Amino acid sequence: MQHKTQVFVYHEGDHYRTRLTHSLEVAQIARSISRVLGVDEDLAEALALAHDLGHPPFGHAGEAALDQAMAPYGGFDHNAQTVRILTSLEHRYNGFDGLNLTWETLEGVAKHNGPRPTDAVPGDIEAYSARHDLELHTHAGPEAQIAALADDIAYNNHDVDDGLRAGLFTVDDVRDVPLVGAILDDATADHPGGDEGRLIHETVRRMIGAMVEDVIDTSRQRLEEAKPRDAEAVRAHGAPLIAFSATMQAQGEALKAFLHERMYRHHKVNRMASKARRTVRELFELFIDEPQCLPEEWWGRCDGVRTVTTARVVADYVAGMTDRFAIQEHRNLFDTVLWR
Repeated sequence: MQHKTQVFVYHEGDHYRTRLTHSLEVAQIARSISRVLGVDEDLAEALALAHDLGHPPFGHAGEAALDQAMAPYGGFDHNAQTVRILTSLEHRYNGFDGLNLTWETLEGVAKHNGPRPTDAVPGDIEAYSARHDLELHTHAGPEAQIAALADDIAYNNHDVDDGLRAGLFTVDDVRDVPLVGAILDDATADHPGGDEGRLIHETVRRMIGAMVEDVIDTSRQRLEEAKPRDAEAVRAHGAPLIAFSATMQAQGEALKAFLHERMYRHHKVNRMASKARRTVRELFELFIDEPQCLPEEWWGRCDGVRTVTTARVVADYVAGMTDRFAIQEHRNLFDTVLWR
C-alpha cells in the first residue's frame, strides 16, 4: 500500500499521501473517536487499516479501468476485493485460506458504508456471506460506522494539504470554502505574518479537530436518544448512530465539491488518471488473452482464454500490483526495445 496511489502516482513525489499513509491516518482518527465513545478501539483500528486493501494500482482511475475490463465477468469492486483478500487470497496458514478474522471485522469491512442492497451486492461479498452470514441488510456495528467517517475526515483534510502542496490551488482559493475558510482565517489571526507552510498545517490540524469533535458530539446525542443495548441494536437501528451534524455534513459536501473541481479534475491529475487507465486496461487485456504470460503460480489457476475463472485470476494479479510494479510490468510487456 505504500506504493499505491491515493491521488498522486508515486513518482510525483515522496511526500504525497499513499494508500498506506491514508490508512494510518484513518486508523488514528478512528481510534481517537472510539476511545471517547467507549467502543472497541482495536476493532475500529483493524477496520480502518483494512478498508482499502482491495484497491488496485493508481487509485480510483485504476479501479474504474479494472471494473470496465471485468464488466463481462462480474465487474470489480475494491470493497469486495478486500473481503476476497481477507478470506481467500491470503495464504498464510496450513489449515485455511485467508486470515481467520472475526465476524465483526469482516462484517465491518463489507458494509462500513451502510447496508448492501440485495440487488447490488458484489459477487465475492455475496458468496462469502452465503457461507458466513454478514447480515448485509443491516447497518454495520459502531466501530465500522466510525471507520467510515474517519475515512471521510482523513481524505478531505489530507487532500487539501496535498492539493496545496502540489500547487493545484492556493491558500486564497480555499478561503471561500465553508469550514476551511473560517478555520484558515482564525489560524491567520492567531499567528499573523506567519509562514504559509505552518499556516496550512495549523489549518488542517484544526479542521481535523473540528470534524472529530462534531462526530463525537453528534454521535453522543444520537446514542443517548436511541439508547442501544448492544452492537446488535446499533445494527438494527434504522439509521447510522455515528454521524456528522447536518451543518458539518453540508460543509463536508462543499469541501468535496471544491476538491472534485479543483483537484480531482485538474489537468495534471487527469493526465495521470488517463495513463493509469490505459496501463491497467492493457495489462488486463494481454493477460486474459495470454494467461501464460502470468507468473507460473497464477497461470496455474487459469482454465483457458477469456473465461470467468481466468478473468478473476487476472483481476487478482493486477489488483495486487503497486503503481511502480504495474508500470514496470507494462514496460516489460509492451516496450519492444526492452527485452526481459
